[in-house]
Amino acid sequence: MNTVRLLSRSAYNSSYIKTCRPYLALNQYQNQSCRNLILDSPTSEFVKLHNLTGADSGIVEVSLDRPNAKNAIGKDMLRGLSHVLELINQNSYANVAMIRSSVPGVFCAGADLKERRTMNQSEAKFFVNFLRSTLSYLEAVRVPTIAVIEGVALGGGLEMALACDIRICGENALMGLPETGLAIIPGAGGTQRLPRLVGKAIAKDIIFTGRKIDGREALSMGLVNYCVPTGEAYSKALSIARDINQKGPVAVRMAKRAINEGVETDLISALVLEEDCYDQVLNTKDRLEGLAAFAEKRKPRYTGE
Repeated sequence: MNTVRLLSRSAYNSSYIKTCRPYLALNQYQNQSCRNLILDSPTSEFVKLHNLTGADSGIVEVSLDRPNAKNAIGKDMLRGLSHVLELINQNSYANVAMIRSSVPGVFCAGADLKERRTMNQSEAKFFVNFLRSTLSYLEAVRVPTIAVIEGVALGGGLEMALACDIRICGENALMGLPETGLAIIPGAGGTQRLPRLVGKAIAKDIIFTGRKIDGREALSMGLVNYCVPTGEAYSKALSIARDINQKGPVAVRMAKRAINEGVETDLISALVLEEDCYDQVLNTKDRLEGLAAFAEKRKPRYTGE
């Protein structure tokens, strides 16, 4: 893995913190506990980070790898995911991240219910809060994120995908939020992100009934961006990641900020935000490089500066 380089303080960073409020708004005990969880176990055998090289430098892959539990999210896996997201957000050369599964036939089966049965009420509440805040952090990561869904994505697994910017699934994908069948509700953002994607009526149908939907239905309702033949979700995601990777890195990050924050406010405020984001790209070397490449009819060479 390449050396991680810390981001410099910028207007984007302050906005990022504001966007990530759910992640940071835990009470003091929870914040300290979350930090301890990350520091006590900075790596996890269940979550792996890989930086692509060569022409694909700038693309990073997060692989979920817990085959014996269908990638169910337990404490260790959640610690690993949180740590990996921190690394991506601090990684100055990361331009786009793909979240995929190394386990055939499954993206993520949701929370580890066997582990959940061993928790008392207070421990269960803390775990769900930590999962919710981690997925809020995923949503606010500074680079675009792509969920690669082959097979099952249920409960917390679908909520993880919902926190990504782009979702690509195979036709064999099976998605759902079955929590009401366990007498609970989706607690890691599902009740909020799903209706924002597909509308209230469809979200209520999916959540109230706990029914599962396949890849084609997910595409028809706007839950995923692309549905491809089974086994081709990764290649489609890589193609999109490569396309993003060729664009101006600062511009892509500012576009993500403008969209994420702008849709949560009124149009006038959103246009002010857009102006601020545009100002962030005006003085970059990449903007001048883009103009020069256009004039010279060549491919631009962006550096993120």
